[in-house]
Amino acid sequence: MCRDWWLHRLLFDIRMGTMKISAVIFDLDGVIVSTDEYHYQAWKQISDQENIYFDRAINERLRGVSRMESLDIILSHSDKVYSESEKYLLAQRKNDIYCELLNKLSANDILPGIINLLISLKARDIKIAIGSSSKNTPFILDQIGLATNFDAIADGNSIKNSMPDSEVFLLAAEFLGVQPEECVVIEDAQAGIDAAKAAGMKAVGIGSAAKCFNADMKLNDISNLDIDHLLEVNEIRS
Repeated sequence: MCRDWWLHRLLFDIRMGTMKISAVIFDLDGVIVSTDEYHYQAWKQISDQENIYFDRAINERLRGVSRMESLDIILSHSDKVYSESEKYLLAQRKNDIYCELLNKLSANDILPGIINLLISLKARDIKIAIGSSSKNTPFILDQIGLATNFDAIADGNSIKNSMPDSEVFLLAAEFLGVQPEECVVIEDAQAGIDAAKAAGMKAVGIGSAAKCFNADMKLNDISNLDIDHLLEVNEIRS
């Protein structure tokens, strides 16, 4: 990157009083690896068994949302009133189906550009973390061979509130030992973008989240994103 760019960056930081980015927090599903189809297939099986209408548009609403909240969205299309115990059993059945499908995952399913981005961030001494509502995060990372690649992991096993609550990202920052304003979150869902902004972090929206008005940077996919462009998010909408 040219000298003028770095001078502009320095002057901007001084003028705006901003902090330099020292950590990047990645959502898991849809950012590191795509398991959307597996979620859809599992929820579709449950919905069909319960005679509840379910399609891909409804499935899209479940992005970044916890398992039980996702179930509530699906059950809102049913005339039947479900008890809490019935909901629990349905959620467990869905997860059993989903976990069985996850056995198909491998390193070949890591989304394009991710490995190079992780290597580049490490080379710049930028800390990296996973921030995901999924309780299956450890299993998924193990399946794709990235279980030990992140400095911290905050997931559905360690939080009480799912997105758009900012808890998971604030916890990731705490695990990393950095301030929220030093973090950039990479997300593919509106709920995740909202959570990142509520945490006081910068947010990069990819895929469907590129349509989010409050994302600081918007990309169709991450494959062409290089490290300098990512760190430039510190200069956007500050």
